[in-house]
Amino acid sequence: MGRALADAFPAAKDAFDTADRVLGVPLSALCWEGPAEDLRRSVNAQPALLTHSVAAWRLVTEAGLTPAFVAGHSLGEYSACVAAGALGFEDALRLTRRRGELMYQAGLDRPGAMAAVLGLAAAEVEAACENAAPAGIVRAANYNAPGQVVVSGEPAAVDAACAAAKASGAKRTIRLEVSGAFHSPLMQPAAKGLAEALARVDIRDARWPIVCNAWARPVRRADEIRAALEEQLLAPVRWEQSVESLLELGAGGFVELGTGKVLRGLLRSIRPGAPSWNVEDPESLQATLSALGAAAGRTP
Repeated sequence: MGRALADAFPAAKDAFDTADRVLGVPLSALCWEGPAEDLRRSVNAQPALLTHSVAAWRLVTEAGLTPAFVAGHSLGEYSACVAAGALGFEDALRLTRRRGELMYQAGLDRPGAMAAVLGLAAAEVEAACENAAPAGIVRAANYNAPGQVVVSGEPAAVDAACAAAKASGAKRTIRLEVSGAFHSPLMQPAAKGLAEALARVDIRDARWPIVCNAWARPVRRADEIRAALEEQLLAPVRWEQSVESLLELGAGGFVELGTGKVLRGLLRSIRPGAPSWNVEDPESLQATLSALGAAAGRTP
């Protein structure tokens, strides 16, 4: 997780060194050596994912790649804010670690569940959640792509919503391995704590528009960015709508930075044929820069 970039490029290694220093824990060793169980804990996973994406970001910018817009899925919105200059990297490290602590604690205090519903339109998933209301709180939490919506809430209500979705024709429902009901009303205590942490951090106007999760529209002013981050833990991740917004705004291609290629897969479902690349290791970095002619300063 980022080791190949850090071994090959000083700017990437500096990102991991900074994370170790700011957080006071050997995050880089956890990313590269594990144990995986510890890395998966939200308090570690969130700053780790941020650090890998920022390391990749530093390398593409060094090569001359300039974005027209930035966006990130849930936690990734913090990486997008760093890329846009709205958040300092060190502040983002502290915030994502605190965010992980708060989300985990909220899950302990009020246990929740999440499940992916596949093969059903978003409106039908929302209707399934409404039908499950007698069993408890459940909401559509992630609008990832056509036919892929994640629901979140109290365990019994999530089960009821999944049953209702299957009855409406869902191809499959999958319970997710998570520590809480993220992006649902059960995260209210975490959202309150995160707002307090955000209040202590300097947020600046963004260099480039950030298409935020909560509203699926571009924001650039510091006050809007702060409000979007405060709202994010309770609001659904409107990723499908965010990508559609980016396409309507004229985005000609997408570069996924950091761990994995999940967002490229979602993009293929949202807009088949839309160009995309990713950067997570030296090989993908070189392939992406070659494809985009980054040395010439091309803007995707």
